[in-house]
Amino acid sequence: MSEMREVVKKFKEMEEKILGGKNAKKVQRQHEQGKLFVRERIAKLFDEGSFKEIDRFVEHRCVNFGMEVKRGVGDGVVTGYGKIDGRLVYIYADDFTTFGGTLGEMHAAKICK
Repeated sequence: MSEMREVVKKFKEMEEKILGGKNAKKVQRQHEQGKLFVRERIAKLFDEGSFKEIDRFVEHRCVNFGMEVKRGVGDGVVTGYGKIDGRLVYIYADDFTTFGGTLGEMHAAKICK
């Protein structure tokens, strides 16, 4: 049972990082530049409560340029679907707080999916 608690703990930590908790300084910098955090942009765009995220916990697989030690849950992009004015829409939105929103293999795979 303790193994399951460890897994749940890991996912909760990842969830907090995804929602901006561990990137608070980067989110604040976006606000100072007059920009919204990616999840704030999505919340404004979609009908309330309708957005469903796809591949939330995806991470890059790069082992070059020191990337093997860098982690970025979501790999710099939020993908999903929801309703805008009652119509079903699929989107992707770059998360500039994770790797500056740069495009990598898993980032592109999320968009294509």
